[in-house]
Order: sequence, then C-alpha cells, then structure tokens
Amino acid sequence: MLSADYYLPSYGGECLTGSGKRPPKGDVNARRLSLEDEIRVLRGKMEQLFIQEKSFTSANVIEISSLLDLKINEYMKRRSRRG
Repeated sequence: MLSADYYLPSYGGECLTGSGKRPPKGDVNARRLSLEDEIRVLRGKMEQLFIQEKSFTSANVIEISSLLDLKINEYMKRRSRRG
C-alpha cells in the first residue's frame, strides 16, 4: 500500500470543471485529461524520489514506477478504443 506521501486520489477517471461540477458522463476528453494529469504527477514524484534516493531500484521508486505503468497502460487502452 502507498504511504500518505505518495497517495494520489482517484476520481473515477473524472475531473471537476472550473465550477466544481463533474463533467457530463459521456465527456471522454475530461476523463482523459484527468488521467494525463495523474500520469504527469506520478512521473514528477518518481523523478523526485529518484533524486532523493539516488537509485532506480529503491522500493519507493519501484512502487511509483509501477503505478505510473498502470496509468500509462490505462491511457493507451482508452486511446486505442478511440481510433
């Protein structure tokens, strides 16, 4: 399980609009943007951890890397369904 420092909340693939409301259920672009944001945050965390720990094989770096892999796979699956 992730420690509190590395937990990223999941919004079911949805993001909130500027008004704080959820986008319409069929709004695929809003969900994809949220997933892209999660990927960016995870990558930044992984890079930060690597710098701190000076190791690609530390447990924390591997944990974030695994989460990043899952999110990238999810993104690619959604993208392939589109086209």
